[in-house]
Amino acid sequence: MVIKAVIFDMDGLLIDSEPLWQRAEIEVFREVSIFLNHKLCKQTTGLRIDEVVDYWYNKFPWKSISQRQVTENIIKRVIDLIAQQGEPKSGVKEIIEFLKGKNVKIALASSSAYPIIDIVLNRLGIKEVFTEIYSAVEEEYGKPHPGVYLTTAKKLGVKPQECLVLEDSLNGVIAAKAAQMKCIAIPELFPDYNPKFIIADLVMKSLTEINEDIWSKIDAM
Repeated sequence: MVIKAVIFDMDGLLIDSEPLWQRAEIEVFREVSIFLNHKLCKQTTGLRIDEVVDYWYNKFPWKSISQRQVTENIIKRVIDLIAQQGEPKSGVKEIIEFLKGKNVKIALASSSAYPIIDIVLNRLGIKEVFTEIYSAVEEEYGKPHPGVYLTTAKKLGVKPQECLVLEDSLNGVIAAKAAQMKCIAIPELFPDYNPKFIIADLVMKSLTEINEDIWSKIDAM
């Protein structure tokens, strides 16, 4: 089917926020005596932050403050860090200009909460680019469940098979393919990425590599 919509993930794809998320998680979880490092944080990359908190609570239960408060504290810290240090990933401006020349709808489907989505898009100056902006917090399950992508396609008025998803996390790629969408993966660790990324239709180094040849190739798949 011809591509009628392109759906972007956000964290790690549009903005280099994964290190900021990790820093926030390390700082806040330390307050409940859970001592994470960057390697441990990667275990939950792509999950909603409430699911991240659930994950660590189930492993190391704490009693001092609620899981909800831990979640809110991490979100507040991430917002502060993005406002101070958030930088776009390579190729963001180029891919947006490229897609403006295509007859496609453009959407964002993120695991992040809306306050974080807002500050990221405002900092990058690209909020007006998206026809739909949707957060997985509205879904019963986050990625790798396909719900966030299926709902986004429905909001756009297109079939899942007519969507191309751009993702950086394995959980996001799994969600996109479970939704029967085409997917280009741009993993953080390129070329030393997890072999499971092979389920994506294409795996690329950065958004800058998406050109007419790649578009024709993915459109024909």
